[in-house]
Amino acid sequence: MELRDGNGLTEREFLEQYRAGDYERPSVAADMVIFTVADAAADQEPGAGAKGLSLLLIRRGGHPCLGKWALPGGFVQPDETTDQAAARELEEETGVAGVYLEQLRTFSDPGRDPRTWVISSSYMALVDSRRSQLEAGDDAEAAAWFKVSYQLRQEHKELLEQGCIRTRTYELRLEAAKQALTAVVEQTVTATPAASSVQYAVLSNDGLAFDHAKIITYAIERLRQETERTGIALLLMPEQFTLAELQQVYEVILGQELPKAVFLDKVAALITATNLYTEHTEHTPSRRLYQRNWGEV
Repeated sequence: MELRDGNGLTEREFLEQYRAGDYERPSVAADMVIFTVADAAADQEPGAGAKGLSLLLIRRGGHPCLGKWALPGGFVQPDETTDQAAARELEEETGVAGVYLEQLRTFSDPGRDPRTWVISSSYMALVDSRRSQLEAGDDAEAAAWFKVSYQLRQEHKELLEQGCIRTRTYELRLEAAKQALTAVVEQTVTATPAASSVQYAVLSNDGLAFDHAKIITYAIERLRQETERTGIALLLMPEQFTLAELQQVYEVILGQELPKAVFLDKVAALITATNLYTEHTEHTPSRRLYQRNWGEV
C-alpha cells in the first residue's frame, strides 16, 4: 500500500505536480583558500631565507568586482558535488591534484554577490608552491601568490549574565610584487552554557572582491587551530626538511615565536629522522633532514 500525504498524494503523484520554479533557488559556488609556504623573497634560493605564508588570488577580468583580487573558484556544475567542483577548480588554477583539501564553511549572507543569490561553499587547500603552475581562469586577468600578514589590533570582552561576548579586530594584509590588499575584519565569539557561535564582519576592504576577506580570515583561523592540535602544517613541507625549516613554518602559521622545547614537544611524534644531511656551506653548517611520520600526521 502506497503512503499518501495530507493532500492524498502518493510520492509519484507529488513529484509529477511539483514545480521547482515556484521557489527561488540560489547558485552555488566553490571558493578556495589555497595556502603555501615559500621563501619570503622571490629572488632567494629555496631555504636561504625566512619563510612566509602565502595564498593564491586571481585578478578578476570581468564584472562584478572588475580588477579586484578574488579567491580561486567557480560555480558548481549540476553533475558534480561541491567537493568535486573544488578539486576541479584547484587543478585548473594550480595544475596540482591529490593535495590536502578541506571544507571550511558555507557563506550565505544576502547580497554577498551583486549578480544574484550565491551561496559559497569554501575550502582550504595546502600545496607546495614549487609543484604548482598558475593558470588564470577564463574570468581572470592574472593569478599570483600573496604573502599573508594577519595581526590582532584590538580585543574587547563583555560579560553576560551567563557567558560572554569576545570581539577581536584583525588587520589582514596581502602583498605580491607592487600589489598590497588590506582589510579589517571583526570576529565576534558569543559563548553561553547553551551554545557558542563565531561571526565575522568586514569593517573595511581595499582590493579584495566580494566577501573574500571574511573567508580568508576564517581560513587563517582554522589553519592556526589545526596547527595547534594536529600535524597539518607538515602537509606544507617538502619530502625532507630540517627542524629549523619546520619550526619556521609553525611560527609563520601561528604568528608567534615558539621556544625550541615547546616546538619539539609539538612535533616529536609527527616526524622521523633520516640518515641524510644538508650540504655544508661557508655560512651554514650541515643539518640532519627529517620526514613526515605519515602514521601520525
